Amino acid sequence: MPSTRTIGSRIRSFREEREVDLETLARDTGLDQNYLQKLESDAIYPSIGPLQKVARALGVRLGTFLDDQFTRDPIIACINNDCEGEEALHTGRIPRPSYTYQPLGKGKNDRNMEPFHIRIFPDAGERKTSSHQGEEFIFVLKGTLLVVYGRENYVLKAGETIYYNSIVPHFVGAAGDEPVEILAVTYNS
Repeated sequence: MPSTRTIGSRIRSFREEREVDLETLARDTGLDQNYLQKLESDAIYPSIGPLQKVARALGVRLGTFLDDQFTRDPIIACINNDCEGEEALHTGRIPRPSYTYQPLGKGKNDRNMEPFHIRIFPDAGERKTSSHQGEEFIFVLKGTLLVVYGRENYVLKAGETIYYNSIVPHFVGAAGDEPVEILAVTYNS
């Protein structure tokens, strides 16, 4: 399969390779077909939750949509803006993203967990929860993070962590008017 640069084009490529139409993918993921069309055309970019649902429905690892190369162990990644060759994937609403995330396990094709460096920008939009199989671990690097988990709200400061089952509806966002940086590790059981 040819390497493509965007998440949407990679999803479309895997979906077409498996001969799955958008209606079937919508049914299998619980996501709206219009949402999936926008996703594949790069009009929107998914948060990790919907992306995991698509990966599961297509029978691939979450990281499959983020990888364009394979390397040998160990994997070394850099989260600084000045790292050569490293780029963050912009997600959220167009034109200004709600957040950016950078896969830190990119290239490790046999991984069981997905580590990300995520920058979340303040957003007055709807705090819509999502749920999916697996677990998530988050370490707050900078700023203040809001985590809605079920009916509870948690506000975490730099240096604090949270670990939860992803099947419970959840939302992760900036708690205040300043951006927040986190290290997130997801495991899709």
